[in-house]
Amino acid sequence: MQHGKYRFIVGFLAAPLALYTLFVVWPFVQSIYYSFTDWTGLSPEFSMVGLDNYARLMDDDVFWKSLQHSLLFALLLPVVTIGLALFFAFMINVGGRPRRGAAVSGVRGSSFYKVAYFFPQVLSIAIVALLFQFAYNPESGAINSGLRAIGLGDVQPLWLGDPDLALWCVMAVLVWSTVGFFVVLFSAGMASIPRDFYEAALLDGASRVTTFFRITLPLLRDTIQSGWVYMGILALGAESFAVVQIMTTGPGGPDYSTTVLVLYVYQSAFRDGAAAYATTIGVALLIVTLAFAAAVMRLGRRERLEY
Repeated sequence: MQHGKYRFIVGFLAAPLALYTLFVVWPFVQSIYYSFTDWTGLSPEFSMVGLDNYARLMDDDVFWKSLQHSLLFALLLPVVTIGLALFFAFMINVGGRPRRGAAVSGVRGSSFYKVAYFFPQVLSIAIVALLFQFAYNPESGAINSGLRAIGLGDVQPLWLGDPDLALWCVMAVLVWSTVGFFVVLFSAGMASIPRDFYEAALLDGASRVTTFFRITLPLLRDTIQSGWVYMGILALGAESFAVVQIMTTGPGGPDYSTTVLVLYVYQSAFRDGAAAYATTIGVALLIVTLAFAAAVMRLGRRERLEY
């Protein structure tokens, strides 16, 4: 049984590892290499400039603004999104009143709520961004029109045109568009928890809040940890780029109030023709993403619970 075991394993892993190295690892290596050059992205010619791009990065006010916004996304969005998703999933699966033949059940209409919460996942993030761009329009948007309809005509925020509100408007869209995915994810995790645990807790007089913190949360901890990392990567990557690029003025405005690192990479490369500097910002984004994932995995480390 042991004869040829390692050759068998290597034979299966060789092709996937080669593809991963070619399409994931090698582009990262190239980006780090180009960050030490003056490549414009438009010409095959470039020269080495050492740490000049990194020195420029340290003095770039737009970079520090975009880094601040990206960190805010990475720290705040997972808390809000996963918190809401846990609450909704708990209510849908085990948060309802006891019924005949089922001591533990979800709220009435839970099947409909699952579909309603997951619906934003069916839409492209570009479509979601366009819909909310129209909704945030201060003149004809649905939000300000609704405020006028209920007699709050004096309360007409500029939303995306206000530097103090624009970033929060973008974050609200990201929460709305992603919370449904995590509701389904956590619902699947809760479905695997034996109902006997909840029934025993209820017989002992435990409240719904107690069962959530004493049973659901500990047994879903691994799922929550994975979701936290995934949501952080979304907040630092493509999701935040798409929403900011489509919704905001500039994009990234007003006055760089919504610029995030991934958008700044795109603008530096394709608008400013500074591909080498864009890869330098990309290296910074890579470090932030890896640090975020490592911190979440380290803080969430614990002994595995078996049930």
